[in-house]
Amino acid sequence: MSHRQKGSKQNRSFPVVPYRFDQKNEIFKRAHWDERIMPLLKRLSDKKYSNKDGYKRIDFGLHEAAWNLERSFGFGNWRSNSGLYSWEGTCQDLTDQKRSVPQKTDESPEELSRLIKRAALFFGADLVGICRLNPNWVYSHEFNVLTLDHYPIEIPQGCDNVIALAVAMDYIGMRSSPTAVAGAAQGLGYSQMAFVANTLATFIRSLGYRALPCGNDTALSIPIAMAAGLGEWSRMGLLITEKFGPRVRLFKIFTDMPLKQDAFGSIGVVEFCKTCKICATRCPSQAIPDGDMTEEGPNMSSHSSILKWYIDGERCYSFWAKNHMGCAICIRVCPFNQRPGKIHDLVRFIIRKTTILNKLFVRLHGILKYDKPFPAQRFWDS
Repeated sequence: MSHRQKGSKQNRSFPVVPYRFDQKNEIFKRAHWDERIMPLLKRLSDKKYSNKDGYKRIDFGLHEAAWNLERSFGFGNWRSNSGLYSWEGTCQDLTDQKRSVPQKTDESPEELSRLIKRAALFFGADLVGICRLNPNWVYSHEFNVLTLDHYPIEIPQGCDNVIALAVAMDYIGMRSSPTAVAGAAQGLGYSQMAFVANTLATFIRSLGYRALPCGNDTALSIPIAMAAGLGEWSRMGLLITEKFGPRVRLFKIFTDMPLKQDAFGSIGVVEFCKTCKICATRCPSQAIPDGDMTEEGPNMSSHSSILKWYIDGERCYSFWAKNHMGCAICIRVCPFNQRPGKIHDLVRFIIRKTTILNKLFVRLHGILKYDKPFPAQRFWDS
């Protein structure tokens, strides 16, 4: 990766951290080496089904099945450049051992961008955008969960374009959070990520260019997605997209293919979050701040230094352990989580244009009980 690359103008439309974060300090990685957090991982991994709605044997079965592709072949949560996220390889006839590297196509960056986006949607992505990589978005070091090794990580020279991708998670499933059915919706998102990343990377390589697919590994997905025009950051620390709200899973592909970059643009999320504190109020671990933005996070898992809301990862993960299952209550209760439709699309349009009705929209969200959970059984009956 070229460290002379300063990033395009759209990358400077929102604050960029002045240093590279060590992945080892991320809360999910700390669970594998930090003696204070390791007991929480053990408790989280102890899945116990019961007769409670959303925690029955069938619910946990759905959860394990949804995660299977990611855990068996993806490895996007464990290490980089592995499994379906391998940085090398193309599909080819096994009898053709002497197949040469494809010659690069000569389409324009604009045409290549159009083709890549169409292919991404064909393979199963719900959102796709393109940006120039800022070096500070890449982790300084990777922490390999499988080997517990800790080592520097770099993007190969020339792969400075990033294709940011998102898959939407099942709405009804996510409305049952924090149950195993909601966990299944998240797991399916991760398995879909691995499939889309692998197939799109193979397509790029077939055109003669390098493609480095990544899940949660290698680099920060949220600022990349923002720079690529997919959405805006929020109080809960997640990306908010205009169409799906926070109900998406993010991944990316680094490439040396010449592409036309998209631009970051505010959709009114930050200003709305200043008024709406529903996620902070409903968070069972009080991990989401309800006050003003700060430049310093609560602990070593915070990527501090820019003005924003910082999530307390330790508190969040503690509830995961207590629940023996992940949690997405913040996604469930977020007003931006509502499915597309004429009324909801109009509300999003108004929020993007003005803040004058934000308080009213927050009140209506509660009156209409959009923050209430669905019974997990509703998923099975739908």
